[in-house]
Amino acid sequence: MSKLNETDIQGFVLRGYNLPFGRYIFIHFKNPDRAVVLISKLLPMITTGQRWDNGKPPSTVNIAFTHRGLAALALPDATLLSFPVEFQQGMKKRAEILGDTGRNAPERWDAVWHGDEVHAWLGINGLTAEALETCCSQVRALFAETGGAIELAAQDAVSNMVNGQQTGKEHFGYTDGFGNPDYLGIERNSQPGHGKQLPDGSWAPLATGELLLGYADEAGELPIAPIPHILASNGTFMVYRKLHQNVATFRKFLDEQSANYGGGREKLAAKLIGRWRDGTPLELAPDAPDQSIVKDPTRNTNFTYGADGAGTRCPIGAHMRRAHPRDAFGFNGKLIDRRRITRRGQTYGRFVPEGESASDAEDRGVVFMVLNANISRQFEFVQQQWIEYGNDAKQGNDKDPLIGNHGGHGKFVVQGDRSASNPPLICGHLPNFVELRGGDYFFIPSITALGMIAMKLVDPR
Repeated sequence: MSKLNETDIQGFVLRGYNLPFGRYIFIHFKNPDRAVVLISKLLPMITTGQRWDNGKPPSTVNIAFTHRGLAALALPDATLLSFPVEFQQGMKKRAEILGDTGRNAPERWDAVWHGDEVHAWLGINGLTAEALETCCSQVRALFAETGGAIELAAQDAVSNMVNGQQTGKEHFGYTDGFGNPDYLGIERNSQPGHGKQLPDGSWAPLATGELLLGYADEAGELPIAPIPHILASNGTFMVYRKLHQNVATFRKFLDEQSANYGGGREKLAAKLIGRWRDGTPLELAPDAPDQSIVKDPTRNTNFTYGADGAGTRCPIGAHMRRAHPRDAFGFNGKLIDRRRITRRGQTYGRFVPEGESASDAEDRGVVFMVLNANISRQFEFVQQQWIEYGNDAKQGNDKDPLIGNHGGHGKFVVQGDRSASNPPLICGHLPNFVELRGGDYFFIPSITALGMIAMKLVDPR
């Protein structure tokens, strides 16, 4: 297919900015007429997918809307009713489906999510803290100038720093950010393992319609999208989830369980995820981390699980293997191609290095954002069937060991062999290492669609 019109697609959709500072502002529209004036003023600030030939900009701005937000902008009823039902309902009403119960239940979420007041998300990222503040001040000035929005809350995020340097580490100490999918027509630094596997073992991009509306997906069909077509085209859906990390609980668990595990603490940490903490995939280096693999883009995501059916290298229930099973279910990975999601994320809260005391009460974790063309078929399926239920991976009711909603009742099986350094282990009474603190489903429109909304030109006829 021909190259996409990158100037019409919001940049947040096409690339991970990897800027160290972020702020996600949640706003409420009181008056549709004033709100569309605000959107028209924001439009020139929106970062598109256009290539950065002169290096990263000092800041970026992107916008997305809940279904309630689109209704508050007075979009026609026929258009509002044409959106997929899961988007219309929103994430809170889907809590039972998603396993967001108990410690993850909506009543435990941050206050901003308790009502149904969030109409839009403004994602602002900065190269420096000063650049972030400057951009946020400009955006907030537009709120005041137009009277178009009320700021309900803001979530700050910042990359974890180690020795003064930005890192890809999250709070449990794992290097993150490997392996977002490739899509047809989207220009990015491609590497083996990012797309779908072909019968000859090579890799190819996924169909564009797995990410963007208005394009064919892996089934050769157009994803369910709102009308008119031009409103949907080059847009996508975003799942926003604030995930609090219980670092003290996680470290205590590793200490206690590794006392009974011949492979040692770091190997057990690797078995939980599927990668060593430096990012080395277990499937390629089961005995020790290997920085030569991590730094080699032809190798660090170029692996499958088909030859490790017993899970002796990478456990069958490991987080990474559950979230992206590759060829583990057979059929050359064809069963997986329609469940792929694109991840965006940023850590928040104070990073506590290993050896220093951490408290679960302190607010820290990951702002986890998912981009997909079909929330139900992609994110919700992965969350429900692979994270909160284990049957596809022959794990019964066992949940994902890292982000599963265990409530103290979870179990994780480390498959092993007869060697002293790789024994089997059953970990019981898993606590919640991660707790959901809120979120919702958002629609990220194209630049054209934003212009239509701003000019009140959305017409489903």
